[in-house]
Amino acid sequence: MEKKQNNLKGPSLTIKWAFASTLFIFIVFTIFAVITYKTSVDLIINKERTKFEETVAEVGTRLSGVEEDLTEIKTVQSLQTDGKETTKMNDDGTFQSDLAQLNSFFGELAQPELSIYVYNMEKEMVFSTKNQPMNLLKKPDGTTSVTTIDNHIGYLLVREVHSKKNGQLIGYVQAFYYLNEFYSIRSQLLITLLVLEVLSLVLSSVLGYFLANYFLQPLGKLRNTMLVIKNDPQSNIEMEKIHTGDELEDLSEIFNEMMEKMRSYIEQQEQFVSDVSHELRTPVAIIEGHLSMLNRWGKNEPEILEEGLSASLQEVNRMKSLVQEMLDLSRAGAMDVSFQEKSTRGREVITQVVNNFKLLYPDFHLELKDELHEGKIVQIYRNHLEQLVIILLENAIKYSVDKKEVVITIGEVDNRFVFSVQDFGEGMESEEVKRIFDRFYRIDKARARTKGGNGLGLSIAKQLIENYKGKIDVTSELGRGTTFTISLPLAINQYETID
Repeated sequence: MEKKQNNLKGPSLTIKWAFASTLFIFIVFTIFAVITYKTSVDLIINKERTKFEETVAEVGTRLSGVEEDLTEIKTVQSLQTDGKETTKMNDDGTFQSDLAQLNSFFGELAQPELSIYVYNMEKEMVFSTKNQPMNLLKKPDGTTSVTTIDNHIGYLLVREVHSKKNGQLIGYVQAFYYLNEFYSIRSQLLITLLVLEVLSLVLSSVLGYFLANYFLQPLGKLRNTMLVIKNDPQSNIEMEKIHTGDELEDLSEIFNEMMEKMRSYIEQQEQFVSDVSHELRTPVAIIEGHLSMLNRWGKNEPEILEEGLSASLQEVNRMKSLVQEMLDLSRAGAMDVSFQEKSTRGREVITQVVNNFKLLYPDFHLELKDELHEGKIVQIYRNHLEQLVIILLENAIKYSVDKKEVVITIGEVDNRFVFSVQDFGEGMESEEVKRIFDRFYRIDKARARTKGGNGLGLSIAKQLIENYKGKIDVTSELGRGTTFTISLPLAINQYETID
């Protein structure tokens, strides 16, 4: 079974566009999210680490003012900057720090995330910002490391304290900074970015689909129109006009113009076949009749044989003329656009054709009235203008019976080149004037056959004139003659090259 061509072979262009735009936005947002996450985390962690190390360094600097082994009271006094007494003795002889009276720096040491421990030379804790003892956890190397204490992750830093007066070792400082809040913030940031990425993925998919559907809707209409034409070539459907102001609007207009031309060509072809088949039927029947008669008894009758051959040859010649005229008409209807840009000097062409006819018909008086003040360039191909003049002159001579005179006039009216052909022959009635440009129409078919012609000359002339945006008018009076007047546009540039 033949596969239906109306079905798409894959995803529609709308789906592909929506998917591509969604993927692009997803990748861009992912890169942005990763960069944002990494930059933010690094910025926060570096800031916290720097602040932590600066605080520990400040503690070590203040403690270095002590000359001997560190004690609780010496530690508290060293950490103060205003010199006030901030310690008191307990009943058991120990000292208790009053943290509330410490200066702003000591208040900074009291932040929940930071724990400072001070040890003497025997590594016994003498001071703590937290009410919990803690031993030295590592060798005092002065480097910051990340470790876990009681399920809490944080920075750990242990450093020696040397007296700046004598350079002797007087104790140790151990600091631990909890990173739980940092990891909580990092987790929240990661979750937020993931949620935003999912939302952006959904929104970009929906928005991408609707935008793709909106912008590609004209293409869908064009496709549907082409499918209708494919299924029914005789359909007169057209692409509906769109007003996007872009290439899609141009595409729809070009498509409609192309379909109009194609329908015109098809109509001309059908008309050509119909006209030829109709007009060839009679001469073919005549030839068949004569040949049948000759086949039966005319072989031995010279008179019948001569009559049959003469009539057959006459019909053959008429058929040749008919085919040639039909081809001329077909070419005129499908004239190449490049011919419309051609131009020629109208006076020279008409004068040449008239002189030729004077030689062909010496018994006719052909008068040329030149009312053109100067040579004008006409917007028409030279051969086509010659063909027009020949058709009109042959028609005028054919129907001139008693008075063998034809008057040709050339001039200019309203910036258009005008020429007329007037005969003084049989003339026509008003009803006949309306039909003379119809194909194969002849005023008196019986007489027209004796005069020759197939009724196509004027149809060819009208088609050519219309192709060049010209106009043809006919005035006729029965028994007095007929006048054909043709106006054609002049070339815009009267100095352009003549083809």
